Amino acid sequence: MRVYLDNAATTAMDDRVVEAMIPYMKEHYGNPSSVHSHGRQVRSAIEKARKKVAELLNASPAEIFFTSGGTEADNTAIVCGIETHGITHAITSPIEHHAVLHTLEECAKKGKVSLSLVEVNSQGEINLDHLQELLKQNPKSMVSLMHANNEIGNINDLNTMGNLVKEYEGFFHSDTVQTMGHYVHDLKNLPVDSVVAGGHKFHGPKGSGFLYVRKDKKIHPFIYGGAQERNMRGGTENVIGIVGIAKALELAYEDMSGHQSHIEGLKKYFIGLLKNDIPGIEFNGLSEHLDKSLYTVLNVSLPPSEENRGMLLFNLDLHGISASGGSACSSGATVGSHVLRALNHDYERESVRFSFSRFNTKEEIDFTVEKLKELYGVVV
Repeated sequence: MRVYLDNAATTAMDDRVVEAMIPYMKEHYGNPSSVHSHGRQVRSAIEKARKKVAELLNASPAEIFFTSGGTEADNTAIVCGIETHGITHAITSPIEHHAVLHTLEECAKKGKVSLSLVEVNSQGEINLDHLQELLKQNPKSMVSLMHANNEIGNINDLNTMGNLVKEYEGFFHSDTVQTMGHYVHDLKNLPVDSVVAGGHKFHGPKGSGFLYVRKDKKIHPFIYGGAQERNMRGGTENVIGIVGIAKALELAYEDMSGHQSHIEGLKKYFIGLLKNDIPGIEFNGLSEHLDKSLYTVLNVSLPPSEENRGMLLFNLDLHGISASGGSACSSGATVGSHVLRALNHDYERESVRFSFSRFNTKEEIDFTVEKLKELYGVVV
């Protein structure tokens, strides 16, 4: 049996998404910038996709820009937001995705901004009092704080953070890669200036993404070379990716509550089995708490084990289980998790992130727990 529990890294494409994309791989191959009928037909598909994404997110089509994925979208929002609006200070957290953290560190290294890191506690919760203190000291900052953490699953309150940033006239960007397609985003009523998406996180194609930028916070392009995306992103559009991500988001919204109910049930069931069957099991961040974390992510901290030290993910793979995460320490070839290091995770304990999708089953959870029991010497 092969079990895939690494859906926070990427998801299987939905067959209906593939079906929507195929015509644009075969019959409809015109360049959308061409004025002839072949080009116009493809241009129409792109604009239809943009309209669909905007409609689902309660945004204007003019606020949606298609990209190659979440990383490009994060880079665009941060780098161009800083440059366009003359921002000289930025705030983020030590547990952001590297698409945000490394980008801001590079901006600071090049002297574009000074950079502050907001404090997080041992469970990865953002210290909102410290955020307010930093904003008081540095009004009009670029603030980039994720909606939910990709490793430990913690969900942050976009309304609370966004209103704080607004109070101090900042630019609020949020990496929403892990929540897009899994939670409702009402962008007209959220105090965010930009958010991002990567299609492959919600059963769409890899190499597809989009950036939302609020119309009153316009930014200049990150990639030059052509007039595509209303002069915001040079280069011939990834038509099949654009069609695919719009279809994937449409399918996600069609039965979001049903998907959540199924996946949350699996996560709750998994937590119960682990607590019952693995002595000394713990959970990282807030991932154990269903009301405070992504229903798609569970980050498990396992008891010290010499046999699995530095080898847990490899051993799981040998047993047919795909997951990710790893330890917080840097040893040998493994760099480890910067998120777990920031939480002062116990280096003696191996950690693994299990992440779920609507395609997972209860039988897969049973199989995974049985294999963990074998690996940790629990009598089966």
